[in-house]
Amino acid sequence: MRNASDTRPPATLRSLAVGGGTTSRWRPIIVIAVVIALLALWPSIAPNSFFVSSGVVVLNYALFATAWNIMGGFTGYISLGHAAFWGLGAYGTGLLVVHTELNFLLAVAIATVGTAIIAIPVGFAALRVRGASFVIVTIALVLVLQLVFQSWRVVTGGSTGLVVPRPFPDMLRPQHHEVFFYIFLGVLAITMVLWSVIDRSRFGAALKGVREDEDKAESLGAPTARLKLVAFVLSAALVAVAGGLYALWFGDLDPLFQFDIVLGSTVVLMALLGGIRFLFGPLLGALVLGSALEYFALEYGDTQFHLIATGLLLAVVVRFLPDGVLAGAARLVARLRPQATSIREMSAEELREEQDRREAGTPPRAADDEAPPVPVNGSQSPEETR
Repeated sequence: MRNASDTRPPATLRSLAVGGGTTSRWRPIIVIAVVIALLALWPSIAPNSFFVSSGVVVLNYALFATAWNIMGGFTGYISLGHAAFWGLGAYGTGLLVVHTELNFLLAVAIATVGTAIIAIPVGFAALRVRGASFVIVTIALVLVLQLVFQSWRVVTGGSTGLVVPRPFPDMLRPQHHEVFFYIFLGVLAITMVLWSVIDRSRFGAALKGVREDEDKAESLGAPTARLKLVAFVLSAALVAVAGGLYALWFGDLDPLFQFDIVLGSTVVLMALLGGIRFLFGPLLGALVLGSALEYFALEYGDTQFHLIATGLLLAVVVRFLPDGVLAGAARLVARLRPQATSIREMSAEELREEQDRREAGTPPRAADDEAPPVPVNGSQSPEETR
């Protein structure tokens, strides 16, 4: 039975969301396969190519948020600066394709490795602080890279942007969207499987120890600095993959968007909306918020209405669903289900009566049974014979 100070999500939700301990080793993989199969139906049922392209954007959000969640969900360190690694992956891939004519998959791989190498000293410096200081450091990283890529016109194109050749030049735009929809979906599936594997591993358990009480974990001998750095670099690398794929799909890079602090904050909000402690939390948040952002872009164009709506949603999440939608749903299910066990307070008089019954050899009376025990085979109860 969970006490009032226990803030962990109920077991009902941990089983439902496949983020906590489930009984079957293969259950997360099966659930991931089912969800991916359902999402794969979207290009065939979408009304037109615009909705398919919107699906690509939403999947990019989902991949970004799930990759971010390897750091934020396991360690509890909320980084608003992961857009820096998304931008590095995008520009790294784009520059390699433009200047070396490498195969696009190889370009994404090299850009990912390069981003991971850059993330090592960044993580080593940023993870020396906690809380608000860590958030400020990550935001500063995004702003610095934005200025660098905007000023480095010779290489990055500066404010005019960088045009990346399409990897499938013979395809029409609708087919191009559809191919990248499935590419993003496949990488998302791999990332979710990796998250699930980490969640069930010793490495994941150690990261959760950092999240729950870093000082206690360190006092018990856990190498917290190394654990956080590995999670940070792995998360940054996967975010770079999302950025590289986006560069190949969209084909036009701009430093103001690629290194946008609002983008990083939006992705964090998606993860928080669904629930950062759960496998499907970032995906759920991306589906809800990403679809809403696409709707605002379609209906209101370049206005800033979507920022107002996002801010209001953030306020609602923080106020009513601090642990995410999945946690809130689990608590609701737990309230509706009958309690398996309960603790009943007993008065001193009831305790003395129970002791007398045990001394007399009478079976204990049920908690809600006010009547005396029924005599068996017509014999009198010990109380009647005394």
